[in-house]
Amino acid sequence: MKLSLRDKFPELKVETTKGTINLPNDYKGKWFILFSHPADFTPVCTTEFVSFQKKKKQFNELGVELIGLSVDSLESHNNWIKWIKENIHVQIEFPVIDDENRKVAETLGLIHPNEDDTYAVRAVIIVDHNGKVRTMLEYPKEIGRNVDEILRTVKALKMASIKKVFSPANWPHNEIIGDKVLFHRGEEDDPSLDKERGIYSLSDWFIYKNMDE
Repeated sequence: MKLSLRDKFPELKVETTKGTINLPNDYKGKWFILFSHPADFTPVCTTEFVSFQKKKKQFNELGVELIGLSVDSLESHNNWIKWIKENIHVQIEFPVIDDENRKVAETLGLIHPNEDDTYAVRAVIIVDHNGKVRTMLEYPKEIGRNVDEILRTVKALKMASIKKVFSPANWPHNEIIGDKVLFHRGEEDDPSLDKERGIYSLSDWFIYKNMDE
C-alpha cells in the first residue's frame, strides 16, 4: 500500500516499547508523526532519535506525538534505547514500534526494493487530528533527517489548517516577505481596507499579511 496525501491512515494495532497502540484511533483528536528508520544500533539513526527526543517537548506543545518504527524487535529497541541512555545520556521517551515481521512497514509502503528490500527507508508521515495523512517525507539511508524542518512543517501545517493561509518558501524566514504568510482574498474582502488590516500585496494574486492578522 502506498499512502497519498489526505489518505486516511490505515488502522493498525502495534506493539511498542510503551505497550499496545491502536493507530490512528489512540491519537484521535491529536496529531502524530510516525518516523521509520532502517535499523537499531546504527549511527545515523541514533543521531536522529536523539534529535527527535530533544525536540519532543516542542512537538508536544504543538499537540503532536512522536512514534518511531524499524523492522527490529522490542528487545532490540529496548537494548538500543538503553545504550543511548548509558552512552549519550538521553532517555528516549516516545514509543518505538516492534515491526520484526515488517508488516507495518509493508502496509505503509516503507520498504523500497531499489533502496533496500530488507529495511524500512527513512520516512516521516505526519497525521492530523482527523487521522489523515498531511505530509510524507522520504530520505535515503545515507542522509539523516532535519528535525527542525519537520518541526517547521508541523507548525506550517497547523497554521494553514487553523488560519487558512499558506506558508512561503523558508517560512518564517522568507526572502521576500519575511515571517508573513500568503492567503487568497475572499470575494467580500475590500482592498481599500488592506492598510488598516495589515494586508500587503505585490499583485492581485500575491497577497500576504502578518500571521496573527
